[in-house]
Amino acid sequence: MKLCLESLGNVEKWEKCGVKLPSFDIEKMRKETEKNCTWIHFGAGNIFRCFPAARMQELLEKGIEKTGIMVAESFDFEIIDRIYRPSDNLTLSVTLKSNGTIDKKVIASVASALKCSPQFSDDYNTLKAAFRNPSLQMVSFTITEKGYSTAPSYVQADIEKGPESCSTVICMVTALALERYRSGAYPFAFVSMDNCSHNGEKLQKGVMEVASSWLEKGFVEKGFIDYLSDPNKVSFPWSMIDKITPRPDEGVRKMLEEDGIEGTEVVVTGKNTWISSFVNSEECEYLVIEDSFPNGRPRLEDSGVYMTDRDTVNKVEKMKVCTCLNPLHTAMSIMGCLLGYRKISDEMKDSDIVSYIKRLGYVEGMPVVVDPGILSPKAFIDDVVEKRLANPFMPDTPQRIATDTSQKLAIRFGENIKQYMASSTLSLDNLKCMPLVLASWMRYLMAIDDEGASFTPSPDPFLEEGMKILSSVSLGDQGPFDSTLKPLMENEAIFGFNLYSSPLKDKVLDAFASLVKGKGAVRETLHRYVD
Repeated sequence: MKLCLESLGNVEKWEKCGVKLPSFDIEKMRKETEKNCTWIHFGAGNIFRCFPAARMQELLEKGIEKTGIMVAESFDFEIIDRIYRPSDNLTLSVTLKSNGTIDKKVIASVASALKCSPQFSDDYNTLKAAFRNPSLQMVSFTITEKGYSTAPSYVQADIEKGPESCSTVICMVTALALERYRSGAYPFAFVSMDNCSHNGEKLQKGVMEVASSWLEKGFVEKGFIDYLSDPNKVSFPWSMIDKITPRPDEGVRKMLEEDGIEGTEVVVTGKNTWISSFVNSEECEYLVIEDSFPNGRPRLEDSGVYMTDRDTVNKVEKMKVCTCLNPLHTAMSIMGCLLGYRKISDEMKDSDIVSYIKRLGYVEGMPVVVDPGILSPKAFIDDVVEKRLANPFMPDTPQRIATDTSQKLAIRFGENIKQYMASSTLSLDNLKCMPLVLASWMRYLMAIDDEGASFTPSPDPFLEEGMKILSSVSLGDQGPFDSTLKPLMENEAIFGFNLYSSPLKDKVLDAFASLVKGKGAVRETLHRYVD
């Protein structure tokens, strides 16, 4: 069995392997999409294949939608040549569940996969035709936050070329919007699905900067700017997306091979994209989108997507980033590195660490959580603790999550602490584990684990400066550490406030002193704090 349209005809073999096949007419869907495309997506990587594409598949199987998705790749063309085309644009989605079971399903909602660049004229002309079609409703993105920036010199050079010969994604999508404007100024929505705050705003800023530069250079008329600026013509909805999709796992590949499924080799492209005919991902997923679509949209709410207003999208983002997921991730990654763990799921077998993150979320975070209304913060944390972090299949590491911690502390802990300090009803006495997180990060900067062995900290723009501050501290030192840690604790860019002059100063210093008493002090301190 090989993932291709011809092989899907052997239904009995696929089902015997536990693979669910599409129940809709794939060829009919593709022909309808070619005539009246409603959804184009930029970014052909794994998160798209197992999440947005899977949501559209559900709508096709329910008979709610008749067209699929046209996907365009602008960064790594090997994805199209080596994965999509050999597999007839099909994906084998492998869902790795926390209870040890696996779901396998063929995703067939991608009608066509195109290389987005003027150098591939046939593909690019297909995209131009789709943008000119009045049927187009949404153009979505998973291209990472840096794809929207016009700051790099190569993007600035690309802007200079004008809309006819540009090659960067932000310039090309603006040029394609120009095609739509010139063919009738038809409405549509530009929808960022990238995992960054205010993603729609970032996309809008990039598009408008390109278009405005082209206006100054005489490449476009002012009417194009007016078109992009009119929310009744072109909207830029915000969204929040959350689903862990690691690179294809060798253990999953071997399992599929044992099932008799061929062509599952993991490809590492020249641009270091890890990809295969299959995608492995966790079971939990959240997609919340601002419901602002001037030309209509697929009925995504019928496939588990939350369609709401911008304020609610923002609240969901804050709930996740400030309380219910990201702080727990950061806390356990620092502690996991100090205690010698190499997998997040293994940390979740440690009762002290589990108690630690539960207290951070349920006890210390919940009093200041932003409740979006459409998702329960408590239920979200329940899924994080019981299904997501504990998932034995997910090959995530504390070392990866500990990357750039200095850039994360202000939003993941500083915002909550500031709410406590500003409140007349909340007591700082309730905070035990938040101060411990901050102290443990300072202990982490010593680059010595709880056994006294050196380790290599994860990349961080502040790492060199932070390690220099901690260089005078050794395991077994008695302190006091006020003067040593003062330059670090006063850094408001890291903590979001002046930690040294705050009421939490002594709590953090006491925790740090406990963590550096000697070998085993990290474990002893953690156990005492959560006991």
